[in-house]
Amino acid sequence: MNSEPMSGHGGPHAAGGRSVAADSIGVAITGDHARVIMVSAQAAQRAQEVCAPPGLTNLSGSASGLFVGRDADVKRLRQVLAREGEAAVTQAASGARAIHGLGGIGKSTLALHYAHRYRNSYTLVWWINATSAEQIVADLASLTVRLCQDWAASADVEQRAAWAMLWLQWHTGWLLIFDNVEDPDVLRHYFGTLPDGHHLATSRRATGWHAIAPTMPLGLLAPDAAADLLCAIIFDGQPPTPTQRRYVEALAGDLGYLPLALEQAGAYLYQTGSDIDAYRHTLGLMLAKGADGINSERTIARIWDQTLTVIARREPLAVTLLDTMAWTAPDDIPRALLASLAPDPVAVDDSLGILHAYNMIAFTADRQGINVHRLVQTVLRTRTTLEPDAYPPGRQEAEKAVWVALPNEDVPATEHTVQWERLLPHVIALAESTPSNNRASRTTAYAYHAAAQYLDRQGRDAHAISLRTAALAQCERALGDTHPDTLTSRNNLAGAYQAAGDLKRAIPLYETTLAQREHVLGTTHPDTLTSRNNLACAYRVAGDLRQALPMYETTLAQCEQVLGDTHPDTLESRNNLASAYQAAGDLGRAIPLNETTLAQCEQVLGDTHPHTLISRNNLAYTYHAAGDLGRAIPLYEANLAQHELLLGDTHPSTLMSRGNLAGAYRAAGDLGQAIPLYEATLAQCEHVLGDTHPVTLHSRNDLAGAYESAGDLGRAIPLYEATLAQRKRVLGDTHPDTLESRNDLAGAYESAGDLGRAIPLYEATLAQRKRVLGDTHPDTLISRSDLAYTYQSAGDLGRAIPLYETTLAQREHVLGDTHPHTLTSRNNLASAYESVGDLGRAIPLYEAALAQREQVLGDTHPHTLQSRTNLAGAYRAAGDLRRAIPLYEATLAQCEQVLGDTHPHTLQSRNNLAGAYRAAGDLRRAIPLYEATLAQCEQVLGDTHPHTLISRNNLARVHRAAQAVQQPSAATAATAPDQQRPSEASE
Repeated sequence: MNSEPMSGHGGPHAAGGRSVAADSIGVAITGDHARVIMVSAQAAQRAQEVCAPPGLTNLSGSASGLFVGRDADVKRLRQVLAREGEAAVTQAASGARAIHGLGGIGKSTLALHYAHRYRNSYTLVWWINATSAEQIVADLASLTVRLCQDWAASADVEQRAAWAMLWLQWHTGWLLIFDNVEDPDVLRHYFGTLPDGHHLATSRRATGWHAIAPTMPLGLLAPDAAADLLCAIIFDGQPPTPTQRRYVEALAGDLGYLPLALEQAGAYLYQTGSDIDAYRHTLGLMLAKGADGINSERTIARIWDQTLTVIARREPLAVTLLDTMAWTAPDDIPRALLASLAPDPVAVDDSLGILHAYNMIAFTADRQGINVHRLVQTVLRTRTTLEPDAYPPGRQEAEKAVWVALPNEDVPATEHTVQWERLLPHVIALAESTPSNNRASRTTAYAYHAAAQYLDRQGRDAHAISLRTAALAQCERALGDTHPDTLTSRNNLAGAYQAAGDLKRAIPLYETTLAQREHVLGTTHPDTLTSRNNLACAYRVAGDLRQALPMYETTLAQCEQVLGDTHPDTLESRNNLASAYQAAGDLGRAIPLNETTLAQCEQVLGDTHPHTLISRNNLAYTYHAAGDLGRAIPLYEANLAQHELLLGDTHPSTLMSRGNLAGAYRAAGDLGQAIPLYEATLAQCEHVLGDTHPVTLHSRNDLAGAYESAGDLGRAIPLYEATLAQRKRVLGDTHPDTLESRNDLAGAYESAGDLGRAIPLYEATLAQRKRVLGDTHPDTLISRSDLAYTYQSAGDLGRAIPLYETTLAQREHVLGDTHPHTLTSRNNLASAYESVGDLGRAIPLYEAALAQREQVLGDTHPHTLQSRTNLAGAYRAAGDLRRAIPLYEATLAQCEQVLGDTHPHTLQSRNNLAGAYRAAGDLRRAIPLYEATLAQCEQVLGDTHPHTLISRNNLARVHRAAQAVQQPSAATAATAPDQQRPSEASE
């Protein structure tokens, strides 16, 4: 969805959602909801050819510092990675010596020392801050800057990250370290897509890893190792006296053998020269040492009561800066961010030096950034009780620092991007750490909005939810619930939820915003039109066309009235309404609207404008849906040629256009052109995007479907199985694309006659779609219909018929009485009634379905032809050949005219007519028709295609019947049924 600017700030404003084209390949959403990006063929080639310089790494600092008591853990980690390829170092989850809640145990330190110790075993070692999906993208992008600096200079962050992913797929032997993972599921996409190196994650979470990576819990230091660490810090390498050693051991026990607490206390004792025993008694920890372990926050807070007092006496600004950094991201805090809080840079440098001396902060390798331990930040944030509408220590300073540091829009684009990427983690951290009763600030709301708008311009709005949420909360408190900027903020949060696939939260927000804008701004204000269009789009995505269509119609009428007939927003609104009509099966209104939109786009925007190309594609797809392949295919072909000329052979839109053309060839029965085009598209996706990219998986699934259409189940089923396995690994078990793969694989098993595998897979898919999408979502209804057909194929009509009846009732309620899917359900239920011999219910249902298809889809639409065939078959089953044969003859003539002489449906129709002639005893007309059908099946489909085998069998039977006419005693199987009419259950 398009986000909107707040008053006084930049950002695109549009009255509509993005144009929606029903394409078979294109932009997709990955497992972590990041937008899929494709890079040029030249850049992809560079990713294959560029080698990492020996020893390339971005590790901060060296491993020369203190590292005590963890050698065995490093070796154990090496064994896990060598065996599994991935590992998560987590906090110990149970036991008497476990730490409750927070870190300080030394996970990141262990990962750093492992990386340094074994760096020569890897082609590349790259450290990634994994606190959020957004930060992972940024750190992957930085890898591209190191490997391919010239190309990276002109690419945005997501393109750089996509290039890095591609490089990691082409090369082997690297190590990625994902530090401080908050949500293990964020890594699923990366671990699944990048199998040829080692993945090491650190996390405070001990759970949620079972399907991601093996875990290695890290406990406290052993007592002797803890005492050794303290001695090394306090005595700076000099051996302690026996008395000092005893005091150190006691202090280590008081501190719970927690590495961070040991380092903090040791730094204080070293800097002040205080007596160890006196310091220990002054702390007065009195920590319980039972089965519940030690509270790490309380331990650190007690240490700081003295440390911060000493620092404040030396330099109060140092404490102010530390309190400020408690609210930012913990890593790589720019010195420049703190500049507005001090009189001059020297004061900042001096204060940071004091904090570093007391081990309160660390510097990055270039010393231009500051790192603060997360436990340190947590303790600082919670030291004081906050009064209502007040600021805790450092909070106001942090908000001011971020506001002052916002990048200037006037700087060059490359510099602007660099500034935003450096600042972004700190704005997000500030938003996510807002205290519940913190004072509201309009300027802070605008800072969050500016950061979210930057992400939206990058196509990363799904990553901006925390920023959008915080901006809305600030606006509501500072400006009021119906202020225009509050309404804009609410709309943008809904858009972020929709981008993340969370329609359950997006739709209520859109509804609230629309109602408020209508009340405050009026029904035809441009912002109100934006809200109405966005809500309609959300309804449509949720499958709720009953609410979407009237809203689209209202929006278009108002856009035409307020903005004019050819305003870009009006064109977009018209395109959206046409797509909604198509989704509702109302092609009679969709086609003229698409035609009008294309003509206006060509006139207003030009013949090769991207929106014109989208409009042309949408019109071709609508022709395709209407069965008018004679107009769809040339339009697809022209659109592909324009994409190749304007955008290049491997641009995302070009790949989408190529996939759509292949789909049209497949629908036309021209598998000779469809399959090579699908194969070429898949090869390009694999080369440009990598083997497990979501778009590559989509292309692979399409190719499997084409093989299935050609009857080549030996190639189709393994491809379906591979795609399903990869989608489960990359996207997760219940992602809509994964559910699509599972449903398609079940269909292939059913086509192969393997009902023992098909039925459980259909049942599992239906259960998952009901849980994930809802009981009446269109995809759920498809699963229910497919399962009913498979029950019917298995002869279990006792389960098939009730399921068909339920599906028909739900489709009539949700989609309407004449939606194409409703008509399919009506046809399938009639088929089930016919299968149990209930022609009294089957024939009227077939007749109704045919009449409605003629009215809705037209007289020669492929589905109408199929309905006519099915009704003729029912008449034949009822012995009414006088009505059956003319219907068969009319259908064959129309198939030959519309689909061509050798289309699979034409071959089926010819076979059915031959069977009717045979049933009527007219073998002189039946035999030539059977012979022609068999010859064409062999030529078009191949000698072993299932339809060819059926045709050969039918011809053999009719020859036996002809012999039986001459020798009546030999008649045995002349009345065996012909080929069954194919089901329409798979939609």
